[in-house]
Amino acid sequence: MIQIKCPQDFKSSDIPTHPGVYLYRDEAGEILYVGKAKSLRSRVKSYFSTSDQPIKTQQLVSRIRSIDWIVVNNEVEALLLENKLVKQHTPKYNINLKDAKTFAYISLTREDYPRIFTSRKVSRKLESFGPYTDGFTRQDLQRLVVRVFKLRTCKTLHKRACLNFHIHLCTAPCIGNVTAEQYSEQVRQARSFLNGNYRQTIEQLKSQMETASSTQKYEEALDLRNQIQSIRLVTEHQIVDNERRFDQDVMAFKQFGEKMLAVQMGVRRGVLLGKKEFSVDLQPQIEQEFLKAFYTTNPIPREILLNKPCWQGPEEKAALEEFLSAKRNAPVSLRIPRRDDKLALLQLAEKNLESGLDVDSALVDLQNNLNLPTLPHIIECFDISNLGTEHVVSGMVTFRDAKPDKKNYRKFKIKTFMGQDDFAAVNEVVARRYKRQIEEKNPLPDLVVIDGGPGQVSAANTALQTLRLKLPLISLAKEHEEIYLPNESAPRNFDKNSRMMLLLRKIRDAAHDFSLGYNLKRRQMKIREEFQKK
Repeated sequence: MIQIKCPQDFKSSDIPTHPGVYLYRDEAGEILYVGKAKSLRSRVKSYFSTSDQPIKTQQLVSRIRSIDWIVVNNEVEALLLENKLVKQHTPKYNINLKDAKTFAYISLTREDYPRIFTSRKVSRKLESFGPYTDGFTRQDLQRLVVRVFKLRTCKTLHKRACLNFHIHLCTAPCIGNVTAEQYSEQVRQARSFLNGNYRQTIEQLKSQMETASSTQKYEEALDLRNQIQSIRLVTEHQIVDNERRFDQDVMAFKQFGEKMLAVQMGVRRGVLLGKKEFSVDLQPQIEQEFLKAFYTTNPIPREILLNKPCWQGPEEKAALEEFLSAKRNAPVSLRIPRRDDKLALLQLAEKNLESGLDVDSALVDLQNNLNLPTLPHIIECFDISNLGTEHVVSGMVTFRDAKPDKKNYRKFKIKTFMGQDDFAAVNEVVARRYKRQIEEKNPLPDLVVIDGGPGQVSAANTALQTLRLKLPLISLAKEHEEIYLPNESAPRNFDKNSRMMLLLRKIRDAAHDFSLGYNLKRRQMKIREEFQKK
């Protein structure tokens, strides 16, 4: 192990050139980061040989006080050991996809009369289908299976038929309404359907419908026709490629400033299950780091389609595939498609990635144009609402990463004065809001926006100065959509249709609507009180 007091003390000659895993530790000996390398010496040296590193990497290097390593036989062993150590120690500077979650499956119990239900765990006691990354898709399919194949959903076989039997959603094996053979056929058809054999299921039902019709069993034929229509209605918009016999994931990456944006879309036997979006801090080999982190907590498909390589050379690609295959217990291939249907899937993922890019671009534009110290992840906006001199109130909205954070919306009733004084009202609510945030040790915003002009922004600035806070502060005037900063008499003007201005107007309008709603509510309360007195 190498001990270093600062980056300049680092000597790469002490580190072996073998494949292995390296561990960076801080002054207290806590593990900051775990990484793998084909050559330990080359990989570790790259952290200290240049200052042109992402901000997160620079912060990591500044905290490293010792370097430890474990030599292994090959790169695949290094990947497996790295994965194990990251799970065990959860180092601060390794990617931690906090919003990754356990996705749900549609499961059948292994009983004489299997029941269908939702499960978040795969077990030998269950026959599971999925996982489904989109909850609405899973719910639609599960409801469809119950409606079409009439499987039981109750946990125990009761002696009396439940409601589902009476509304024709179950054949009631609990009261012996069907034989074991008949119910097994229902389960077999449901199993085929959940495996993605939609067309085959429809053809079978069509054949049964024609047989029922030819033997003049018209009610049964009508029921079968309704089942066919239900299947088509639910699955028609989900099918991407019904001939696909294996599972795929589509991963698209794009660097934006100090962030790497990623979109994952799951395709299971030709059915597009939905998407997940991520934004992570930039660091070396970020795409590969993301891939390993994502598949630590998510099911691994047979094929992963990528828009850019996550490896340096064919040997590293083969090692990464072998690592994923070992975790899946089945072959996994990484591909960068160039044509046909796979390229179309990747283009769809990139289209989804671009749709989220405008939001991040607006935040970057805000930071650059207003010279903000950090990207404004948290923006809070205040609006004063009054009609005349009564019911002066304020509403505050919070936007997190350009999206409404409604749990942190707040209402304020003006307490320190009577009458109409917008400047005094702004001063009061800003002071109350951030005094409480300080007392409760809650996070402060990256940008404060006031609905108004120079007078309002000056009043808010006075409140912040009283609290000895230096928060980025602006006001947005409605008439000409001008931005005012404290201590600047002239407004700043930007293109009204730019991404930055569209976002600010969206936030300002949300605050206005929220504040106006509160004002209206207080007026209604006042009217009710007066009516009750009479």
